[in-house]
Amino acid sequence: MSSVSSSARAVHHWLWPLLLLLGSITLTVLWLLVALSLGTQAGWMAIVAALEAAWMLRLGGLPGGRARVLITLAATVLIAAATNWLIASAYMGGPMGLTPWESALRMGPHLAWTLLSMANGLAEGIWLLIALVVGWRMAR
Repeated sequence: MSSVSSSARAVHHWLWPLLLLLGSITLTVLWLLVALSLGTQAGWMAIVAALEAAWMLRLGGLPGGRARVLITLAATVLIAAATNWLIASAYMGGPMGLTPWESALRMGPHLAWTLLSMANGLAEGIWLLIALVVGWRMAR
């Protein structure tokens, strides 16, 4: 019985990067759509990002511990950064007829930082901190 369990774990161990990437892209698009439909940054979606990252790593067979926690936290921050970049891109490129993806490739880091500084406030920072705590807790 234990050999089946360990062999099943070995087979699925390589799935976690693929699942994390797929889940992160999906969640980034979802967060973008929620933010654009609500007209806000939807900072609370960072918690969903943390939960999704921890779940995908667990589902992919990455063993619990320091590595899973660090990858969950990094994925949460990267999802938040990518989504915020796309939200700013959508607001800048939309009036020019560009999709968020096209606009994101044309927007430089200085403009993105300026727009994100104006759009994100204390609430979004608190949501991200809460998300990191949730991600840490769920990834252990």
